Amino acid sequence: MATQGDDEDDINPVKMILPDEDQGKSLTMLSDGTAKQQLQQHYIRSIESMVVIRQLPSEGLSFQLWPAATTLVTLLDNHRCHPSKSPLTTILTALSKGGDNIRKLKILEIGSGTGLAGIAAAVTLGAKVTVTDLPHVIPNLQFNVDANADLVAQNGGTVNVAPLRWGEDEDVEAIGREFDLVLASDVVYHDHLFQPLIETLRFLLNGGGEKKVFVMAHLRRWKKDSAFFKKAKKFFDVETLHTDPPQEGTRIGVVVYGFFGKNLKC
Repeated sequence: MATQGDDEDDINPVKMILPDEDQGKSLTMLSDGTAKQQLQQHYIRSIESMVVIRQLPSEGLSFQLWPAATTLVTLLDNHRCHPSKSPLTTILTALSKGGDNIRKLKILEIGSGTGLAGIAAAVTLGAKVTVTDLPHVIPNLQFNVDANADLVAQNGGTVNVAPLRWGEDEDVEAIGREFDLVLASDVVYHDHLFQPLIETLRFLLNGGGEKKVFVMAHLRRWKKDSAFFKKAKKFFDVETLHTDPPQEGTRIGVVVYGFFGKNLKC
């Protein structure tokens, strides 16, 4: 996401927001006098604990859970439970090797929204995670990080919050390249953001000559989405890592892709 005004254009949230009855636990409705809040608990099986996420639906799409985020969380959870069966194992094993030692992964989530996927990465992988989004999204993102801070610490992870506007040199340079893995879910939808997103990914993945990977969960909604992948393949090798079966009433499911810098594949 790159600008605040992009939250609403051309999106039908009724069709695309995560169905509460399928993915959430113990949904609670609150009111702070200005906006409805939804506190939703997500059970992480591998650690037998709940991650609590606050949504603010009236504030825009960045404040709501999307289907692809849940797919990414499930993959991370399953990886911890059954690494031998996980499509993430080859990538995560290669990235975590530091000489003869296994080191703690440094992960950046872009377009984090509520931060569910980034927080899940911290608790399932014991990773150092930075979650990012537009400046106006940061307060709710920080709320969710704080709400899960004890759980993250108990599982050996850390989560920091930072603003990141795609294609903005000041933000991108402040974030830096000190990450092994970049995560995102449902970040491809506005076509005018394709180029800023790709520019940001080029900075993050192609600098320094080190192996880095972008793992993105995506639910295709429009034909124009293919334009992003066409642009991206000029700079990255793109592989399909996992495909969800279609949900009831739909023809396609969430697909998880791995983007590798040219000649830097794990």
